[in-house]
Amino acid sequence: MKKIFFFALGLVLATALAAQNTKLPQNISLKDIDGQTVQSSVIQNNGKPIIISFWATWCKPCNLELNTIKEVYDEWQEETGVKLVAISIDDARSAARVKPWVDGKDWPFEVYLDQNRDFARALNVGPNPPHTFVVNGEGEIVWQHTGYLPGAEEEVIEKVRELLK
Repeated sequence: MKKIFFFALGLVLATALAAQNTKLPQNISLKDIDGQTVQSSVIQNNGKPIIISFWATWCKPCNLELNTIKEVYDEWQEETGVKLVAISIDDARSAARVKPWVDGKDWPFEVYLDQNRDFARALNVGPNPPHTFVVNGEGEIVWQHTGYLPGAEEEVIEKVRELLK
């Protein structure tokens, strides 16, 4: 039993360490909110931290997380300079709903569509969003989390604050 526990612990630690210092892929095609093709290299913030949130219109926890962050986003930006980039994983059937959805929510975030999930696959994002990443100023993933419960946004901003120390 101890061997299984330590093997599992080692696997978790190896996965966590592998996520650290992994650079964001730069050459994956996404669509912007207006349907124009862009490369994932557009995801940058002049050397400041970035939060990347993979979400979908049909995902209630995703929308709860992004709506909650919207309420404190101006404060986060003022304090840390962080930028949030929301990546929709809605497929071709539901992608047409993304722009009206975002406009209706009045989200101040950059929003891109990853209809084929190429960017999500490159970052090992599972099928069930939300999946949130914190990226340092060099474009390296330093933390990630799946799922959302109220209050979890505090952990996200704490990770951003740690980058600034």
